[in-house]
Amino acid sequence: MRTLKDRILAHIKSSGPMSVASYMSWCLLDPKQGYYPTRDPLGVDGDFITAPEISQMFGEVLGLWLIHTWRGMGKPETVQVVEYGPGRGVMMSDMLRTARLDKDCFAALNLNLVEMSSALEAKQAETLANAGVPVSWIDNLDAVPEGPTIVIGNEYLDCLPLRQLVMKDRFKGARGWHERMVDVHPENPEKLIFSVSESPISEIDQKFLPVNTPPVKDDDLLEINPGLRQIVDALQRRFVDNPGAALFIDYGLDETELGDTFQALKNHKKVDPLDEPGRTDLTARVNFSDLGRWAEKAELVNFGPCTQGQFLSRLGIEMRAISLSKSSPDAKAKIARQLHRLTDVHEMGTLFKAIVIQTPNLPEPLGFAGRT
Repeated sequence: MRTLKDRILAHIKSSGPMSVASYMSWCLLDPKQGYYPTRDPLGVDGDFITAPEISQMFGEVLGLWLIHTWRGMGKPETVQVVEYGPGRGVMMSDMLRTARLDKDCFAALNLNLVEMSSALEAKQAETLANAGVPVSWIDNLDAVPEGPTIVIGNEYLDCLPLRQLVMKDRFKGARGWHERMVDVHPENPEKLIFSVSESPISEIDQKFLPVNTPPVKDDDLLEINPGLRQIVDALQRRFVDNPGAALFIDYGLDETELGDTFQALKNHKKVDPLDEPGRTDLTARVNFSDLGRWAEKAELVNFGPCTQGQFLSRLGIEMRAISLSKSSPDAKAKIARQLHRLTDVHEMGTLFKAIVIQTPNLPEPLGFAGRT
C-alpha cells in the first residue's frame, strides 16, 4: 500500500504544487492515512498533551463558565452543548462534574461532540459512558438540534488548514502577495519542499487579508486561515435563531504578525512538517484578531482575547487548587506544578488565549474583563 507521502508526491507531479492548506487537509484528515482519523495523539505516549490532560482543574473551572453562561441565557430547560475536538473526553467529563453543582443546569445539558478521529471517538464514549447527560457525535454545528447553544473548543482552531503568503513586491501592496506552496524537490522526486507561486493571489483573496498587518518587506510571510471565517459563519447560522455563546481556547496571537508558525509535532518534539505526512500533528498559531474581526462582521459580540492565565484565574482556578491540596495533602506539590504550567506567564498562561463569541443579547461572559 502506498504511503500518504507517496500519494501526495504523485498528486503534485500530476496536478502541480498544492497550497499549505491543501497539504494540511491531506495530512490531518485523509480518512485512511490521515493523522486524526487513524490515531490517538494525546498524552505522554502520544505527540502532545493538552491542558485537560495536565490537570482536572482546567475542565472543572470551565464548568463554572458553562453554568454561568446557561444562567445568562435565562436557564433554558434544554441547552445544546457542542464541543469541537473533544480529545479523550476528559475536559468535558471534568466540566460535567462541576455542572452537577447546579442540578437544573445539569438536567438541561444535551452534549454534541464534533470529532474527526474514530480512535478518539471510542475513547470519548468510554470516558463519558456514565456522564449522566445525552451524548451524540455529529459532523458539524449545522447538525445540532435547535435550541440555545453553548460551543466549546480547546486547542481546535490551531489545526484548521491555513494558507501562507509570501510578499514578492511590497510596492504592489496586496497584489504583491504570492501563495506559498508544497512542491516536489527538482533534484529529488521523493522529497517535498516549499515553493512560491509565480502568480499573485486573486483579487478575491486580497479582500480577505488580515487588517492591521505590520509593515511588510519583500520575502516576509503572512498566514491567513479561512477556517476561522468558516467557524464564525457556522456560529452565525446557528445563532440567528438560537441564543448562543462560543468559547475557544488556543495558542495564538493578539494581533496580526508576520512570520512562519506552521509546525509539526511528533513525540512531543518539533519535526519538519514535510517529512512524514499523516504521521505528525500539524498546527499553526491562531490569529485571534482576525477571528474577532470575522465575528464583528457577522454581528456577533466578541469578548477577549485574554490570556489563559487571566481567564483561569478569574474562574477561580487558584481556589480550586487550594481545595484539592487540602483534600489530598500528598498531592500538594503535584497540584502546584499543574497550576504553574496552566497559568504561569512562562508556560501556557500567556501563549494560550481565550475568546468568547456570542449573540448580542447575552450578558458578559464569566472570566472576561469586558468587551473588545
